[in-house]
Amino acid sequence: MSKSLKLLAPALALLAAPAFAEPLGLGRAALPEEIAAWDVAVLPDGTGLPDGSGDVFTGDEVFAEKCASCHGDFAEGIDNWPVLAGGQGSLTNRRPVKTIGSYWPHLSTVWDYIHRSMPFGAAQTVTADETYAITAFLLYSNGIVEDDFELSQTNFKDIVLPNAEGFYPDDRPGTEYPHFSVAPCMQGCREPVKVTKRAVELKVTPTDPDGKPAGTLPDLRVGAAAGQAATEETAAETEQPDPEPAVEATAETAAADPALIEEGAKVFKKCQACHKVGEGAKNATGPALNGIVDGAAGSVEGFRYSKPMQAAAEGGLVWSHEALAEFLADPKGYMKGTKMSFAGLKKPEEIEAVIAYLASVGG
Repeated sequence: MSKSLKLLAPALALLAAPAFAEPLGLGRAALPEEIAAWDVAVLPDGTGLPDGSGDVFTGDEVFAEKCASCHGDFAEGIDNWPVLAGGQGSLTNRRPVKTIGSYWPHLSTVWDYIHRSMPFGAAQTVTADETYAITAFLLYSNGIVEDDFELSQTNFKDIVLPNAEGFYPDDRPGTEYPHFSVAPCMQGCREPVKVTKRAVELKVTPTDPDGKPAGTLPDLRVGAAAGQAATEETAAETEQPDPEPAVEATAETAAADPALIEEGAKVFKKCQACHKVGEGAKNATGPALNGIVDGAAGSVEGFRYSKPMQAAAEGGLVWSHEALAEFLADPKGYMKGTKMSFAGLKKPEEIEAVIAYLASVGG
């Protein structure tokens, strides 16, 4: 240490001593109400839920105002924004649809995420009552509650999401990690590779227009060998199975305008988040619509209809062209209390196209 620093050392020590000897006197302890204002987390057992309530119909209105611009009127998702309804039974598919009804394990996660982080760009502007209402609407959109349901702090824990038991503890520390903590194998770690089949036998080789493997060399064999090969190829061609007969079109399908049906398929994209059609169609948030044109209302097996729809079915409602047109134009006006929250198709030409499309898919 230089002589000048030695002379300054006592003075520096005096300046620093008070800071180390006692608190600096900055700040104060947080008040309980301040801590409560920051502690907005809600746990799976309901801890942290504030007082409040909200019903499905209020949630529909709030969702349309604050959420639908990203998530769609029916929580079907717009562009790359997440879909929040449907997807039940899809988790084993190549592209699963992970929604509140198909994937999320706890209702508290739904409530907490909405209240803490939504809407995008305006987080924590949704009140507790609005959050209860939005959550109730999302439960209804996933077919978990009826349209007259009201969610509150009191009945919150009574709601169990469909995939609540679909999660399990992460056991990798005990089952997988030990395999990566041993000395790595550096030689003789695998059995020798053996070629067991050619690519052409596995049907992975590209083919020429004549059906032979692409780039196949001409047959240079002569005599009996060439004749035997030709005979085998001819036999293989003659043994091809007969093509499947074409499906006969119904009279309605044959008479329909193909361009109108094609346009209806495009318009139906507004509906496909909740309704499925075609071969193998299953119920989702809404019932499958195969055979709906001129079919009895409320008759899809396995779907839980709203009370108004059940009453209409008991009254003998048939989805004729006229009835479907009125319903599609204003679902809530046509059938007050319907579970279908879609506002309706406003253009008559879209309604006609969708009906033609639904008629074309048959029963």
